[in-house]
Amino acid sequence: QVQLMESGGGLAQPGGSLRLSCAASGFTFSNYAMMWARQAPGKWIEWVSGIYSDDSNTYYADSVKGRFTISRDNAKSTLYLQMNSLKPEDTAHYYCATTDRTYTRANYYLLPPQEYDYWGQGTQVTVSS
Repeated sequence: QVQLMESGGGLAQPGGSLRLSCAASGFTFSNYAMMWARQAPGKWIEWVSGIYSDDSNTYYADSVKGRFTISRDNAKSTLYLQMNSLKPEDTAHYYCATTDRTYTRANYYLLPPQEYDYWGQGTQVTVSS
């Protein structure tokens, strides 16, 4: 079965960096677009970043552009999110996700979270001095 396992979260100071990983198993990772999402207390889950199956397209929310970098290693079935210049407002539980639904390079990141079928348990990121 599909399994997604996030790691790398923790406490960081404002301006600091963290690198999240998402280890995938149970499906052909290289065939799937992958997304990072986050949910802060009392807020809706939101997309942070996404990457197409062959790494030919990436998506970033405006709030993280220029600070976060998504990447993937298809040989290791692992997704990454390098987070730099962290801000207190980046504090949230971060999840990786993928879906069996049909999408294209142009629209995989436009599918809402409820149309993504598989989610990890998430990893907590706290940015505080």
